Amino acid sequence: MEFEERLRDRQWSVGNACSVAKLLDLLSTKTVFLAVRESLFGTTRFEDFVERIGTSAPAVSRALKQLEASGLMVRVPYQEPGKRARDEYRLTEAGEDLLPVYLAMSQWGDKHLQKGGRGPLCFVDRESGNRVGVIVTDDPNAATVSAGDIEIRLNR
Repeated sequence: MEFEERLRDRQWSVGNACSVAKLLDLLSTKTVFLAVRESLFGTTRFEDFVERIGTSAPAVSRALKQLEASGLMVRVPYQEPGKRARDEYRLTEAGEDLLPVYLAMSQWGDKHLQKGGRGPLCFVDRESGNRVGVIVTDDPNAATVSAGDIEIRLNR
């Protein structure tokens, strides 16, 4: 990539102007990003976040509050019969839009950090069975897939 002439001094990226810097501020810890991963995987209940992320309840609580405050997640009340009312955590549209970010990071990690270039999971279109991945394209009409259309399988 190359900058057009007027951007080559990089003054546009000083401070908080850079969108990537803003995103990194938002997803400031591993626990926050893993909470997004778990939400994309369908996790909604606090105790499941704690178990699946593998960290302390206070750390998960802070992460979920941070995601809620940033508008990436909302709490939705639910109540099982005979139980007290509780909250589930669900991604907002902005949170769901992190799917390609997660998939791109997963693809990169599979290729560069996993033995044989294959991670433990693969992501496929639920209907076609075709692998789902992230590519850079100039086609505004390129097919897109939502999280609900993806099945996660063991990589064989």
